[in-house]
Amino acid sequence: MTFIVRQIATTADGREIVRSNPFDSDQIGIGRSTENAIHLPDLAVNPDHATISKREDGHIVVESTSGQNFTLDGKQRVSVTIDPADGAELGFGGHVIVVGEEEGQILFTVKRVEALSDSAEDRSESTLYTLEGLLPGKRMSAWGFVALVLAAFLIWPIYTWATYRGVEERPDQFHADTMWSSGALSQAHHSLEGDCQACHVDAFVTVTDKTCLTCHEDDAHDHAKPNRLLTARGGPEGFEKIGAAFASAFNKPPGRCVECHTEHEGAGAMEPTAQKFCADCHEGMDGRLTDTKLENASDFGLEHPQFRPAVLQKPGGKNPPRKRISLDEKPTEYNGLKFPHDMHLSKTGGVAQMGRRLSAKYDFGPSLVCKDCHTPDPKGVRFEPVDMQEDCSMCHSLAFDEIGGTIRTLRHGEPDMVRADLRAYYRSTRPTRPINLGGMKRRRPGGNNDVRVASDYARAVQFRPSRANLAISEVFSRGGACFDCHGVTPPTARGRVDFGIKPVTQTDRYMHKGWFSHEAHNDEDCTSCHTADTSKDARDLLLPGIKTCRECHGGEFQATSDVPSTCAMCHDYHADEGAPWLMKEQQKDKRKKPDKKIAQR
Repeated sequence: MTFIVRQIATTADGREIVRSNPFDSDQIGIGRSTENAIHLPDLAVNPDHATISKREDGHIVVESTSGQNFTLDGKQRVSVTIDPADGAELGFGGHVIVVGEEEGQILFTVKRVEALSDSAEDRSESTLYTLEGLLPGKRMSAWGFVALVLAAFLIWPIYTWATYRGVEERPDQFHADTMWSSGALSQAHHSLEGDCQACHVDAFVTVTDKTCLTCHEDDAHDHAKPNRLLTARGGPEGFEKIGAAFASAFNKPPGRCVECHTEHEGAGAMEPTAQKFCADCHEGMDGRLTDTKLENASDFGLEHPQFRPAVLQKPGGKNPPRKRISLDEKPTEYNGLKFPHDMHLSKTGGVAQMGRRLSAKYDFGPSLVCKDCHTPDPKGVRFEPVDMQEDCSMCHSLAFDEIGGTIRTLRHGEPDMVRADLRAYYRSTRPTRPINLGGMKRRRPGGNNDVRVASDYARAVQFRPSRANLAISEVFSRGGACFDCHGVTPPTARGRVDFGIKPVTQTDRYMHKGWFSHEAHNDEDCTSCHTADTSKDARDLLLPGIKTCRECHGGEFQATSDVPSTCAMCHDYHADEGAPWLMKEQQKDKRKKPDKKIAQR
């Protein structure tokens, strides 16, 4: 297919001169340069303005090679695809190129449409592109522009605000006062997109704390007493005094909610609190707030006190007493249990051998590991309390009888019922010999052991209180099923066997002033932070100190650390029982499928 370029020129007396030139090529050029097939002597056209290429389907592609636009049917373009059969009209400066077909060939009809008094070639480029004479003077233009800005960005927004004042849900359309907004609301306040006055109550008045507490009264409270907060923060210094004076003049007191919770920063999650917000008070705070018991903190990697967990003082009760003790003092904690971690985590001892024998039933590995007994809570933050039935009975059997193939077990956690069950057992009229529960705990655990224990105890004699009392004593004495794991209270009087179990309290959270999530550390081995494999005493407080955490975590600006960490990663400004802001956002994105460790159980 051949290109045909038909140039139409008009003489002084109005006659048209038509010249047609064929070009047998796949591509031709358009421009002011005479080397182009379509030569346009017009200063508004670049020397090499565009190219026209043929495609195999018969269409042509017109593409600007100079970066300047051209028009297609009056619309600005830099690249278009045209079907010659449909036709089109291209505009380059003062020329029009009509695209069509003629006898199976692509035809370009070029015609000048602008009537200029002088030849374009003879005019100065500086005068050709000037608008001088068409616009009003500079003074008039400046005042007109000022008036336009005031009308568009002040009067119109104020009118819109006044018109929709008190409207909780504006109609879905453009509202002029949104031009004053610096960005979209965050996800937390997305529902207020159509109700600006929920926060901006009065025009030209900053958002006040009272407005925030309208919705957040239950979940937001003072970090400390306002007067102590101001004292801890200290007064402005140097040029800060000028900024503080302006803030006071415009009703912006220090410590407002919006100093931390900045809005209109984008439609995503609200930006977390910067470390500086916390360091402004806690860096050198003891010099300003002289009666404080808190140590100075400004950066986790550089200045932060040792952790002070809330250590249990006495087990038992709904809210047992606790005391915050620094880990530098190497505190211990008695929770009512006797449990040697090192024996259970040993890779070569009898426990490891037992685990291998029961591996097919309970999915144990070559030796026991932490997950075999400790189950994460549904959120993956902490761990569920260790439960005898769910976690211990796999290995430690409480079986004492078998009736018709059913194994009877002592009732864990109910000493009164243990004594009652053993007395009832010895009242049986079935012949049997005295049971021996003293060595129960030392037997090899598992299902087969349950049957063997039951068969050993299935031979009874006629009821004798002395035999029942002996069995009860053995259960609660050294080597018995209860004694080796629990603290036992002695009988209240001589001749009685009313043994009891000391209270047990399992602590699920030690850092009440900070937050820690195990889910965020799933890639780490438990023993990389907790030295359980070398602990021989249940009173050991197996909590990692700040040195261990600093192996991965550094301050906000310590780029060399694996995890640069701000204060807001672990601390909640409002000091409630919830997670810090950053943790709350991470928990929202938590996958809902079961935890891998839970699934293994």
